[in-house]
Amino acid sequence: DTVIFILDILYRDRDYARFFVLETIARVPYFAFISVLHLYETFGWSRRADNIKVHFAESMNEFHHLLIMEALGGNSVWLDRFLARFSAFFYYFVTVGMYMLSPRMAYHFSECVERHAYSTYDKFLKLNGEELKKLPAPEVAVNYYMNEDLYMFDEFQTSRAPNSRRPKVDNLYDVFVNVRDDEAEHCKTMKACQTHETLRSPHAVQSSIEADAE
Repeated sequence: DTVIFILDILYRDRDYARFFVLETIARVPYFAFISVLHLYETFGWSRRADNIKVHFAESMNEFHHLLIMEALGGNSVWLDRFLARFSAFFYYFVTVGMYMLSPRMAYHFSECVERHAYSTYDKFLKLNGEELKKLPAPEVAVNYYMNEDLYMFDEFQTSRAPNSRRPKVDNLYDVFVNVRDDEAEHCKTMKACQTHETLRSPHAVQSSIEADAE
């Protein structure tokens, strides 16, 4: 709540800069989770390939959100870039420590962060929807959401079967709807990580279903 309060003050009426900061920070937990899981695997303590695969897909999704915000000029001010990257650096080590202490706690914290992101984008859409519909979608957003190979896009959405969600990107409004809905999918995946002992890749689940059917 304190961080949100500070961001509200710093980024009042500067939505794209705020989104740039949020997306820079949003990538960090998944990189932190992967780092710890690789460490555990190296020492032979555990092996959770599906978790690593899903978290990498989540990181790639957040990376493309970041590219979108950069394309919209969210990183144009040096101070915003410094704040985002310094915060991300600090947040990485906090998340690593939290994950090593209690994976469930770290996943719950990330769920809360993603829920805030969803609410932020949803509020932005409600306030600016009509104006956003008049603006074109950035090329990076079109390339990401309309790509022929959406394997990694499907991979982070553990509550859905692969190929079940294919967003449209006709204008900037659609882009922010997609980003918002991505955050909702991250929330569901973080929730699943807290309740399931071992996370399953959506593609692995689909392959198992197809194998059983044969």
